[in-house]
This record gives sequence, structure tokens and C-alpha cells, in this order.
Amino acid sequence: MRYTNSKEYNIAIIGATGSTGSKTIEILAERKFPISNLIPIASNRFSGREVSFKNNSIKVQTFENADLSSVDLAFFCAGNAVSRRYAPQLAEKGCVIIDKSSHFRLDSKVPLVIPEVNANALKKGSPLGIISTPNCITVPLAMVLKALSEISAIKRVVVSTYQSVSGAGRRGVDELFNQSKTIIAAGTPSPEVFPKQIAYNIIPCIGDIMALGNCDEEEKVTSEICKILKSDVKVAVTCVRVPTFIGHCMSLACEFSKPVSEHDAYEAFENFEGIVTLDRRENGGIYATPIDIQGEDGVYVSRVRKDYSTKNGLMLWIACDNLRKGAALNSVQIAEELIAEDPQLRIFRKKF
Repeated sequence: MRYTNSKEYNIAIIGATGSTGSKTIEILAERKFPISNLIPIASNRFSGREVSFKNNSIKVQTFENADLSSVDLAFFCAGNAVSRRYAPQLAEKGCVIIDKSSHFRLDSKVPLVIPEVNANALKKGSPLGIISTPNCITVPLAMVLKALSEISAIKRVVVSTYQSVSGAGRRGVDELFNQSKTIIAAGTPSPEVFPKQIAYNIIPCIGDIMALGNCDEEEKVTSEICKILKSDVKVAVTCVRVPTFIGHCMSLACEFSKPVSEHDAYEAFENFEGIVTLDRRENGGIYATPIDIQGEDGVYVSRVRKDYSTKNGLMLWIACDNLRKGAALNSVQIAEELIAEDPQLRIFRKKF
């Protein structure tokens, strides 16, 4: 990313010691985001620890002891409760918030943004001073659906997800690691983060099951897709937690209003920024797996093929590093869009 103005920004990372927070710091450095001062914030138990940024060590602070009066942009990576309590407080001080939690996503006054899909949602600014970034499975799904919708209107999508434990944060990663060691040592693991044992297992539900039978994660995905794409496309989702550390995957079955060929899909993906096709059938096949895409910024599409169970159908496979494009990278790209649109960030600050 080339930055066309010389202004530098005071940046706060809320939840700086967590998986998404630390990945956000890493990507800000990688993309040479123009930062004057970086302020890492975490809970009291992490106060005094240090994070690394551009070969410097910076002490972690808490909300109580940090001076945030001059912060221009704050990345919230610490979950709903923290965003609900502190994001409005910072926005009142003129700070622009980029929030990774689900708390503000469906608020009609808060843009929900994937830059490759709906960067134009930022043109009118943000009345609350808050911009949301979607669920880490919604991001790759929306990108693929947006690319395909350029060929033909999509009537229906059936999605099954395969979501890694890092989607539940660092504690989820630790639980899979510790349970795996316990089982190898002939022990019986006790689940704490997940409702059931995750090591050597899969869990066909992410979050609580609601009255109509969908779980929290499934409700989030369907609602966010409708808001981002501004479409009434019918989306049926089953969200599954799998025992991999990093990388969310999906299988998709899409039904279109007119015939769509595999060649049409490949061409649409090739012309869509951020999507990479990795799809060969010869010699046993080449396709993307979670291990293949770790550390990659792209949304990888594989196994594109006709769905012969319906008239105008395609099936395909998606793999994405959930900590990068699914979370941290998308947030940083939003910040880049903000300063490109208005280097002073005036139109994104809370309107009083």
C-alpha cells in the first residue's frame, strides 16, 4: 500500500496481547502504516508486558493508566464486552474506532466493511465514529459471493464451515494444544473454552443454539452477508469447529438465476482483488488447505465444479487465514481506506 500523504497517526490497539491484536500490530508494520505513536492496551493482568513493533519493545498499558486523548485511530480486538464499554468513550473524544467485535456490526449507523466488496460504504463517513469489520468467516464468503454475483444473480447459497480454534482466540489455541498433549499421554481432557473436547474431534456448533435451531455464528454470518451485499440472497449456514490451529475453510453450493460455467467463475475470481484460485484436477488434484494458506493474505478458492443436483449450480471450496484477511488485515485495509478518503479523518469522527 502506498500512502499518498505525509501525515502520521497515533494508533491504539485494544487487546494488543491477543491473537488478533498481535496480528494487527504485525500487519501495520508489514504494510508500513504511517504511525507516529503506537499504544498497546490490554487488561490489568497484561499490564507491563511488552509487545514488539518495528524492532522496538513497547509496554502494554491499561485503559485506566493510558493517555488516549490524542489517539486518532483505535483497533478494538478484545471482544464484545470491551467494545461495548470503551469504544463509545473513545469515539466521544474524537477517536475513530475500527471494531472487530460483533457488537456494532448490525447497527444501521455503523458501516460494516470489507474494502474489496463495499469500500463505498465509507463515503458518507460514520455517524458514531465506529466502523465494524465482519466475522472472520463472513469476510471470505462475502468476497467470493460478490465476485460470483458479477456473473449472475445468486438465488441461494448453502455453506458448511470448517473453522479453526484460533477463531476463539489464544485460549482456543491453547486448549487444542493442551488437550492433544493430554490425550497422547493417555489422559482425559477437560474442555473449558469449547463446549466439548476439540482435540481429535469436531463440534457442529459455534456459540449457543438459538430458539429456531441456528447457533450464534450462523446467525451472524447470514445477517452480515445481507448487510454487506445489500442482497436478499438466501444463505443457509452450518458452522463447525475443527481441530486445526489457523485457517477457516468452507464448502459452498451456489444456485444462480442463469447458467454459470466453471470458466465464468475462474474469470470472475481472477478479476477480483484478493481472491486466488488454486485448483487443478490432474495428478490427484491441487487445492488449498489450512496449512497451505497460513500467513497468506488472499482468499483461496479451489475445487470449482458444476452442481448437477440443480439447474444452475456451482460448488467450490474456500480457504483463508482467519487471523489475517479474516480479521487483522481487513481492519488495517479499512484504516488505509479511511486515510485515503480523508487524511484528517474528519468525516469518520463521531457527529455531535
